[in-house]
Amino acid sequence: MQKKIAVLVRDRHSEALRMSLGLILLDDLVDVYVLDKKLHATEETELHVETIKVMDMQIYTNCRENEGMEYLPVDEIARRLPQYDHILAY
Repeated sequence: MQKKIAVLVRDRHSEALRMSLGLILLDDLVDVYVLDKKLHATEETELHVETIKVMDMQIYTNCRENEGMEYLPVDEIARRLPQYDHILAY
């Protein structure tokens, strides 16, 4: 049975994005939420974000500075979180 997993990205950006990609190997639905600040722009994080998009994963943010991600206000993110089977915070 497919699980719904939310990954909350706060501090360890590259590690959180890498781990999010690894979770799809189990054929689970994984959504990524980049919270509170602009994603650290490194070659590695840019590659992870591009791969997330290629794999048709959803990536959301509550920080308007994060280009290429769907903006959601905090209250909308909070409303969505209870629908997940697992929530992983990084």
